[in-house]
Amino acid sequence: MTERDMLLKKIGTLKFAVTDIDLFLDTHPGDKATMKKREEYLDQLKPLVREYEEKYGPLTKRNDDGNTWRWVKDPWPWDTEA
Repeated sequence: MTERDMLLKKIGTLKFAVTDIDLFLDTHPGDKATMKKREEYLDQLKPLVREYEEKYGPLTKRNDDGNTWRWVKDPWPWDTEA
């Protein structure tokens, strides 16, 4: 597994956790412990996303640096050799 793959896996895991917590908070909006855990996950996620985007380019079009087509020009996962 490459460094890029490991970084994507960490990002995906944290994004999943945040989304799952968001769904839980929809039905338990006053759960302060869960809100705190969500913030901890977001604090871990932000530097990983920043690191990935600095090394490999944007994860989404919204995070692009003004070059609206850069995210399309980067190689897609199936374009790289395993």
